[in-house]
Amino acid sequence: MRVHVVSDVHGNADALARAGDGADALVVLGDLVDFVDYYDHGRGILGRVFGAEKVEVFARLRRGNGGAETVRYMRSLWEGLDNAAEVVREAVLEQYTELFAAMSAPTYATPGNVDDPELWPLFARDGVHVLDGAVAEIGGLRFGFAGGAVLDRGFVPNRRGPWRPYLRTEEEFGAALAGLGEVDVLCTHVPPAVPDLVYDVVARRAERGSTSLLKVIERDRPRWSVFGHVHQPLARRVRLGWTECVNVGHFQRTGTPHVLSW
Repeated sequence: MRVHVVSDVHGNADALARAGDGADALVVLGDLVDFVDYYDHGRGILGRVFGAEKVEVFARLRRGNGGAETVRYMRSLWEGLDNAAEVVREAVLEQYTELFAAMSAPTYATPGNVDDPELWPLFARDGVHVLDGAVAEIGGLRFGFAGGAVLDRGFVPNRRGPWRPYLRTEEEFGAALAGLGEVDVLCTHVPPAVPDLVYDVVARRAERGSTSLLKVIERDRPRWSVFGHVHQPLARRVRLGWTECVNVGHFQRTGTPHVLSW
């Protein structure tokens, strides 16, 4: 049995259309949407709506860790639109139409933090399965799926903005994992909270991993834990007891799926 796994597609529909070639199934671990393209500022939703020059300013502020200034700058951009929420929704739907059409059958997909999980059921079809807090049997193994990213403790996201990333508390994410029961393969967008897996060597900061996911791995000892989210991790693979934990890669840039075979 051969399964290809990808994550952090960020708009790369051409590569996604080839991701299942030679595989018995394709697993997609989220972040389909290309919201901010840090490599080409004219691409992505922000590039399309505001243009490359304004996205370049945003990217520079973000790299400089100008948190409050970044928020103020983005708020000023959104306030310049008549109906920012509708503009974003239309752009996301346009990307999803292309990306879901590129998925080969069978595909098993769970959303990432830069996704709108409420829209995903619109694109499920025969052979393309949308899973979040659910299990699928693939080649005799149980694959458990839990999407989204984990909020920093005490952080309250802006639920009134035009774009609401898919963020869950650690407790919410832990509850989704608990509902899976014991599985052979844990499929999440975020990594377990292991320092080498959460640190991004290019951004030079640690992303938030899940402590609940780490506990499940240590307790249940699945064969694999696969995830994305951290684009340039310090380590792509870490073995925790019986479990091989694998960052499957930044698919937007690599265009190459990770292979599971048994």
